[in-house]
Amino acid sequence: MVFIGTIKILLIEDNIAEARLLEEILKEAKHKQFSLLHTKRLKEGLQFLGDQAFHVILLDLTLPDSQGLASLEPLIAQFPQIPIVVLTNSSDEELALEAVRRGAQDYLTKRQVNLDVLVRSICYSIERKQTQEALRESKEALEMRFQQSTQELAKAQEMNKLKNEFVSMISHDFRNPLNTILLSAGLLEDSSDYLTKEQQMSYFGMIRTAIRDMDQLLTEVLLIGKADSGRLKCQLDPINLQAFCERIVETLRLNATPNQELIFKPQGDLNQGLWDGNILRHILNNLLGNALKYSPQGGVVSFDLTNEGDRMVFRIQDQGIGIPQEELDKLFKPFYRASNVDKIAGTGLGLAIVHRCVEALGGEISVTSQVGAGTEFVLSLPIINEERDENNIN
Repeated sequence: MVFIGTIKILLIEDNIAEARLLEEILKEAKHKQFSLLHTKRLKEGLQFLGDQAFHVILLDLTLPDSQGLASLEPLIAQFPQIPIVVLTNSSDEELALEAVRRGAQDYLTKRQVNLDVLVRSICYSIERKQTQEALRESKEALEMRFQQSTQELAKAQEMNKLKNEFVSMISHDFRNPLNTILLSAGLLEDSSDYLTKEQQMSYFGMIRTAIRDMDQLLTEVLLIGKADSGRLKCQLDPINLQAFCERIVETLRLNATPNQELIFKPQGDLNQGLWDGNILRHILNNLLGNALKYSPQGGVVSFDLTNEGDRMVFRIQDQGIGIPQEELDKLFKPFYRASNVDKIAGTGLGLAIVHRCVEALGGEISVTSQVGAGTEFVLSLPIINEERDENNIN
């Protein structure tokens, strides 16, 4: 973390000699600037915190108006966003460890403090607190998104069935990221005194990745809910489909394996009609992404786009694992995955989203497949002209 400007420190320490020593040590810092405000009482420190902004608190656990963990609690309760470094004598080390377990970012033994130790502890504590605050905000945002998704699902036409499938999905697809969060958070809470900075940052990274995975899943569920409740509306604009599709193809090629080839074949006038770019992007990213994902042995993925007069036809064919014939009619149901996908990751929502998006555009989609030989999706969408825009496809 790179700090720009001066790091403001509130020192709550009743020993004037100790306070002066810390101030003199910080004056020796060459690469960072520090501003230290000293107070001898917890009550006065709380007043300063209410009036001014500080980056970090240095807290002695033995104060005239407060002792031990009682000094820590009001600071965390009233100013949870400010990191705290506990100052302790060597005989109070066990108390300092307990303070860290209860929310302090670090502790320093006074007799062992030097410039490097002090600066490192201050900067690390600020960085760790900022990371914790970011995770807390992400968690709150995730909970809000989850509530929104639940509300959307409550309005869906197939509420009873979708509810059961959603509960089943949560117990399965949310389990891995939740276990990652719980395990990493537990290690950070119980073993933070023994983990290196790099190890702690690694666990924070694992938590962030798990949150992103859950957020993506909730985004997909929210889109399903909007479609089923009739709130997936089209915003139609003129689009050059050839250029639009070429951009999508080029992006997906970056994620293809060396033994995979993605070929785009446009035919006819593709600069006609009005389209919803966001909805069309959902459709193509899902279909083309699946064609690559379910072709682990490689091969050619063909993407043909043809103008057939009053309709645009998108044809996507792969040479992947294929889909059992008896399961083709279930593919567009939420959370359904073919029985032969093995350990290939997925939520079972992609094709359900595609189906809802195709319906929103007034189109049709069909699929043919053979196990071990590949799959072909054919998507037919009406070309909506300005003259027909009054009759919105919704």
